Amino acid sequence: MSRKIIGAKAYDLEHIYPDEDSPLDYEGHGSHTSSTIAGTAVTNASLYGLGKGTARGGVPGARIAMYKVCYSIGCNDVNILAAFDDALADGVDLLSISLGGYSREFLSDSIAIGSFHAMKKGILTSCAAGNDGPNLYTITNVAPWIFTVAASSIDRKFSTKIRLGNGFEISGISANTFAPRKQMYPLISGDLASTGGEESIYYNASACKDGTLDKDKVKGKVVYCFGNLGQDGTIRDLGGAGAIFVTPGPLQVAGAYLLPASPVLTKDGRTIDQYINSTKEPKAVIYKTREIPMAAPHVAFFSSRGPPTPRVMRNILKPDISAPGLNILAAYTKKVSITDLEGDNRFAPFNILSGTSMACPHAAGAAAYVKSFHPEWSPAAIKSALMTTATPMKFKDVEAELASGSGQINPTKAVHPGLVYDLSLSSYIRFLCKEGYNSTTIGMLMGGKKRYKCSDFKPARGSDGLNYPSMHTQLTPRGSIISATFYRTVTHVEKGKSVYKATVTSPRGLSIEVVPSTLEFTRLNQKQSFKVVVKGSMENGTHTLSALLQWDDTKHTVRSPILIFRSYLPLF
Repeated sequence: MSRKIIGAKAYDLEHIYPDEDSPLDYEGHGSHTSSTIAGTAVTNASLYGLGKGTARGGVPGARIAMYKVCYSIGCNDVNILAAFDDALADGVDLLSISLGGYSREFLSDSIAIGSFHAMKKGILTSCAAGNDGPNLYTITNVAPWIFTVAASSIDRKFSTKIRLGNGFEISGISANTFAPRKQMYPLISGDLASTGGEESIYYNASACKDGTLDKDKVKGKVVYCFGNLGQDGTIRDLGGAGAIFVTPGPLQVAGAYLLPASPVLTKDGRTIDQYINSTKEPKAVIYKTREIPMAAPHVAFFSSRGPPTPRVMRNILKPDISAPGLNILAAYTKKVSITDLEGDNRFAPFNILSGTSMACPHAAGAAAYVKSFHPEWSPAAIKSALMTTATPMKFKDVEAELASGSGQINPTKAVHPGLVYDLSLSSYIRFLCKEGYNSTTIGMLMGGKKRYKCSDFKPARGSDGLNYPSMHTQLTPRGSIISATFYRTVTHVEKGKSVYKATVTSPRGLSIEVVPSTLEFTRLNQKQSFKVVVKGSMENGTHTLSALLQWDDTKHTVRSPILIFRSYLPLF
């Protein structure tokens, strides 16, 4: 008998979901994320042959306690807070929360409140950054005591080949589990398969909207649709043999459909459309998806970007880190089909999903791995170890840190980070005081009867007021003069003596001085302080200036990104 799951509770305190009030996973999300953290090794895992290999969680020897707070129509704050209370009372070592919403002030954010109480008990909370990218200011779960995780790719993609009757081949991205039964199928566009209704925003045959296609014209054919990825059910119900959808965005997410289908890029869609309209009997075939290698990692287009909106928090860089979240194969429930759509009879123990929900448990598993070596470390120390040993991401644009934070996670290096930026409860209180919170609001966040006065704490110093592993400040929308100071203290977490020297890589227009530039350590857990002074100016049209601080002792490299960002929003 497996003891992997040692507890499972469901929360419906407002009695909204009586038909779903069970810890059972009816959607697959919980099974997928939990197995990513701590699933045992399973050989020959795949989705109908896709992604075949050995699947295992980040810490396969760990146990899992499940707290179900989300249902088919959402997640209620009261359920989230109740689950936090129980998890902390149960003595969990780490929390992974693959959910979020729009960014809110900390006292209005149930995850910020619950994770603050977890931090007080020495428990790190890993959270999804959100799936509203690639626009800026879309980041969620931004409280500095949360480990905020962006989604990145792995070194394979799921390519779906489409061949036209003229021999031309196009590659889409999907999780098409169907193999063709014929060499070729008749091909038709939504326009040509129209029932003949008048085109409007409600009647759009080119997008294959429900009710716009003629069944006799669709039956047995592959249908080309300009847009509307969700019409595979419509085409299947009309007897179609397959579907090709045009998407304006990048092809990244490998979604499963009810029939052979794949999205393609707009330029390839034009090729298909031209072929259909210039050929007497157009034909096409959609092949079963196959894996092909690709360069990695890169941040997924859907992964939410920072910075946090100024009304929530101005000078802490978020996300903190990036981890695999694009096309991840992991465990799935058999309570629902792989598409969760009516009429789909494919029920599988594994599925391929994408989202920062998938990245969050990768980071949680990495944190658990580090904690297994250093059970005495604080949540901030574990978070720092993972951030300062991450691999910086390379981008064509200049907003890399707003997409990936400190970079791609590297768990094995994080076990021996050399130095960590640690934080205590009083550090966060001083930060909150600097952010404008007072004794009343801090008391509400802390809970209990004890009162906390900002006057009882030393004022937080520097531009951000927190001993954070990354450094960030925002200018006003019209600001150009840069003047920021960051005060930091690092703890030596290796045995023996070490001498660390600072190296700064910065762009033109940015002057960075580290004082002192050499730190000497003679013993384990010794602390040393330094400051980083940043000066310069930002040219018109520029919104980000990015630099990197590295501390090296020949054995360890401790990295901290430095990001100056000119806000698009008023700072208030």
